[in-house]
Amino acid sequence: MLGMVVAACEHNPQQGGVDTFVAPNGRKVVITCIKHSSLQINYRGKEFEIDPVASAVRPIVDYTDKPQADYVLVTHDHYDHFDMNSVFILTKNNTQVFLTRRCFNRYQRGTVIKNDETYRLDSDMTLRAVPAYNIRPGRRDLHPKGVGNGYLLDLGGFRIYISGDTELIPEMRKIKNVDVAFLPCDSAHTMNLKELRQAAALIRPKVLYPYHMALTPPDSIRRALSGLGIDVRMRDLR
Repeated sequence: MLGMVVAACEHNPQQGGVDTFVAPNGRKVVITCIKHSSLQINYRGKEFEIDPVASAVRPIVDYTDKPQADYVLVTHDHYDHFDMNSVFILTKNNTQVFLTRRCFNRYQRGTVIKNDETYRLDSDMTLRAVPAYNIRPGRRDLHPKGVGNGYLLDLGGFRIYISGDTELIPEMRKIKNVDVAFLPCDSAHTMNLKELRQAAALIRPKVLYPYHMALTPPDSIRRALSGLGIDVRMRDLR
């Protein structure tokens, strides 16, 4: 059961946001929306950084001002998701970096995690890589099947789905019992509004953050997701 303790800012697309939830085991899960596809998650003092990018996507983020991570997750090797310098800045001696084969080939450190592989991070934390790819003709080379990852994080029974760059794919039928989901809505590279609604209806997260939005108008996203009974939280994740 999801319990929301704090929503530190209004659901305003012009702002970032920090939201605090409570996992079934009573521990807090704090989610910080940074920009585009860059996210920060804290669970019982463990810091997760997802697709940290400093300057390739605006606004510029100074990762030297952020706590070093216990875990860094990289979905794929595109410049707006994989910034080697930011990963390096966030890494301390015991940081675990999970990334795709293409990212590893460039960074030469970390752990390669493939679609459908699961790692137990701690007694109450697991990470599973799930498929993320394009299926429409003319786009399959942009995000080829089997190359990029989405991630399913289970933190004390609190389940977070970070889709990565993907269209509406058949494997989404296996994404179940999700508390929070991050789904892209950038019709040039990922899902359009119709696909976003279909994906949301299929997965049915309790809370949905549209991200990787590019120029998609926030009001259009709201309208596309209306009537689903899902708590949609708009953040400035263009």
